Parts: sequence; structure tokens; C-alpha cells
Amino acid sequence: ICPELNYRHETVQLSEINMRIGIGESAESVAALLTRMCLKSSVTEEGRAIKVEVPPTRPDIIHCCDIIEDAAIAYGFNKIKMTFPNTTTIAKQLAINKLSDQLRNGICAAGFTEVFTFALCSRDDIANKLRGNIDDIPAVHIGNPKSTEFQVVRTTLLPGLLKTIASNKNRPLPLKLFEISDVVLKTSDKAVGATNRRHLGAVFYGKTPCFEVIHSLLHRIMQLLQIPFNRNGAGYVIKSADRPAFFPGRCGEVYVDGRLIGNVGVLHPDVLSAFELNMAVSALEICVETFV
Repeated sequence: ICPELNYRHETVQLSEINMRIGIGESAESVAALLTRMCLKSSVTEEGRAIKVEVPPTRPDIIHCCDIIEDAAIAYGFNKIKMTFPNTTTIAKQLAINKLSDQLRNGICAAGFTEVFTFALCSRDDIANKLRGNIDDIPAVHIGNPKSTEFQVVRTTLLPGLLKTIASNKNRPLPLKLFEISDVVLKTSDKAVGATNRRHLGAVFYGKTPCFEVIHSLLHRIMQLLQIPFNRNGAGYVIKSADRPAFFPGRCGEVYVDGRLIGNVGVLHPDVLSAFELNMAVSALEICVETFV
């Protein structure tokens, strides 16, 4: 029979409820508050805990913290006494987020428009459409996806940028777009089996590739980061490479202090056809976390 209309029981310690909310109510009082929230409750363990019956009509009650939240709502947030925390901390922006915001301002000043695309995409978006093999890509796959459009977590920003261009082909040319967001890669080094990487992606779409525009953007980014162009020592350099998604002979790998951080070049015609684009695209994608 579906759906299953089963009742379940949860036991929450009174001390935890009072500590989390910041009150000092008795077990009987807390049980009455929860009952008012349609959570039939009774006192147990000699007044040290509350046994709560969760009905099937409350699918939002997943964990004990949800029960504590209902108790706080019934008690009234305005009645909770305001106190200073026992620990003194000073909040500040994460270094990677601060750098991302600074880069956004600089790239917008260079004439590019920022876009925000979905973190999930299809397997074809990161593999076949980019002339790659899904078996060679460390992608995190979604179990039982509801749509073929959201099968994996993106490993590159390019598919989202190209699909944005495909949806805006009627706009005046050229289109200069960028995005600074996270990609997710499967790894055995993390307990969760995956890691987030902050990437910067940019594309130029027009009648000609105008690779010099994307190249200039890369140089401007390095200027903002105070990283000089240097073929031999400390700095950044572009080395010729052959990547499936890029046109042969028009692709380069970006190195900073000898470390590979991304790619730049003109996209392959097969990639453009896969994303239903009929004009040339130059693209840049680098890992921002290298500079933090």
C-alpha cells in the first residue's frame, strides 16, 4: 500500500532541548508545547526525556533537531532570552570567496557578462559533446536521476556556458560570458569520496573566434593576481597542447609556477555542433583555488 501512513516514535533528551533553545522548561511543559505542534508527546525516563509520536502528516520531521525547532516555535522566539555566546569569534569571508568576488569585478570591467548555470548536467554534456569518454572522467553520478538533463555533477563549466549561448543566439553578437563556480570531482582522498574545486570559465561567441580576446582576458586575470608572464621562472605561461574539446593546433595549457591550472583555446567544430552553435567559440577555464 502506498503511501505508507505509519507513525514513528522519537525520544529527545530534555537537557538537549533546553540547551539548544536556551530555556529551562520542565518535561511536562515541553511535552505540552510539542503536542500543540501536532506532535503527541509524553514524559519518559523519569522526566529526563520526551517521547514524541511523529505522524505521517509531518514529513518535515526528519531528525531530533526538527522536534527541537518545533518546541522553540511553540515556546515563542520572542520569549527566548538573548545571551552572548560563551566563545568569542570574529566572522570573515572565506579567502576563496573573497578572491572570487574580486575576480568577478575585474572580469565584468573587461566587458564580460556573468552567468550562473546548473551544477548538474547530463553525461553527454561533460563527455560525448566535449568529445570525451565518460569512463575517463572522475564525475559524481546521481543515483536514480529524475531527468536525463541532471545525471552527473559537472566537472567543467564549459557545458553550462555553451548551453547559455545556445539559449541566447538571438542576442547581438559577440557574446562574452563568464562564470566562477564550483565543479565536483570524484576522489579517494576525501571521506565523502568527492571534492569541490572553484573554477573560472569564460567564452567568446562571434563570427570569428577572436582568440585574442580570451587570451587578453587571461592576461588581465593574471595582472589582477599580480602574476607575471614568464617562460622560465616564477609566473604563468601557456604551452601548446592537444585537448579533444579544442581545435587541433589552437589549444594551450595554462601553467602557473610549473603547475597546470587550466586550458585556453578555440573549441572544436564538433563541440559547437553538439551544442547547436553555428559560430566560432573561444574558451578559457582555470582553477581559481591555485591562487588562494
